Amino acid sequence: MFRMILAIAAISFAASAAMAGTVAPRQGWEVIDTRYPFAILSERLEAAIKAEKMAAVTSASASDGAKAAGIAIPGNRVVGVFRNDFARRMLAASVAAGIEAPIRFYVTENPDGTATLSYKRPSTVFAPYADEASGALKSLAGELDAVFARIAGEATKANKAP
Repeated sequence: MFRMILAIAAISFAASAAMAGTVAPRQGWEVIDTRYPFAILSERLEAAIKAEKMAAVTSASASDGAKAAGIAIPGNRVVGVFRNDFARRMLAASVAAGIEAPIRFYVTENPDGTATLSYKRPSTVFAPYADEASGALKSLAGELDAVFARIAGEATKANKAP
């Protein structure tokens, strides 16, 4: 019974968050509104990740979970992206920073049927570990900032909302 209550609460929370619409810009994040529908933006993100020779190592979707329970909510998907060579360098710089990998993209469906692509810049994600790590982590985060910007740019290319 407790699990059912927990599942209903999680779905309700996800539904209320998803119904709020697009992700608002915030410090350390990139938020890109597009004219692409949710499914198309999700596909474009996957292709852009592969084109950048990165790996989508995790994927979670509250909307898929809700659909399986017979509930319709706006689309949302979290995609964790990383690559083993980056992982090894990150861990060499800071074992504690390992909890942050993979770094995530967030695709959300907006009320008008378009979708938004958001992510925390890797330099923001790794900033809390800077004091304990060498400059190697900061350097790695800068490289990843560029990789994530290229992925986002390719996924949203030619279809950004005004």
